[in-house]
Amino acid sequence: MFNLILLGPPGCGKGTQAQRIVEKYGFLHLSTGNLIREEIQKETKLGKKLQTFVSQGLLVPDDIILKLVWNYALKYEKDKGIIFDGFPRTLYQAMMLDKLFAKKNYSISLVLAINVPEEVLLHRIKYRAQQEGRVDDNEGVFKNRLLVYYSQTQPVIDYYKKKNVLKEIEGNRSIDEVFSDICKAIDEALDKYEREQFH
Repeated sequence: MFNLILLGPPGCGKGTQAQRIVEKYGFLHLSTGNLIREEIQKETKLGKKLQTFVSQGLLVPDDIILKLVWNYALKYEKDKGIIFDGFPRTLYQAMMLDKLFAKKNYSISLVLAINVPEEVLLHRIKYRAQQEGRVDDNEGVFKNRLLVYYSQTQPVIDYYKKKNVLKEIEGNRSIDEVFSDICKAIDEALDKYEREQFH
């Protein structure tokens, strides 16, 4: 299974690009945000717990996220590949994911980090809030999420850089231009992955 991580601050276009990757490559799209929102909508015991974190713009605790992600990966292990959208968010999550994956001999083949300036992100988020009416898209909560993202996710980017699987993508361009760079990076990583599978 080809495992791809898509990182980037809220509003950088991860969801849009992930959808395009799914359509082109046939990978599964694992968005922790969607997993969390689904759980909240079901109003399960876990969902109610998750709601308290989300409504304050706080990150969900690692143990809960890792459990959700691991169950998903096991459920779909026979598939072509998984896009981990916005996960792992912390260095601990990245290291724990490697540990869990090692049990099944999985690894992360490629990490894409989409970079977009803060003022552009803020503009996009305001627009998204108007269009989709998402409660977590108000300016105060967003600025908090951005702060949390930069402080916690930078070590993750550095971690994958050291492992030589990170590719940074300039995200302040048209969707097509960003996608074109993403495809180049995926094609290269897929070639390498397939060569390793056959040797």
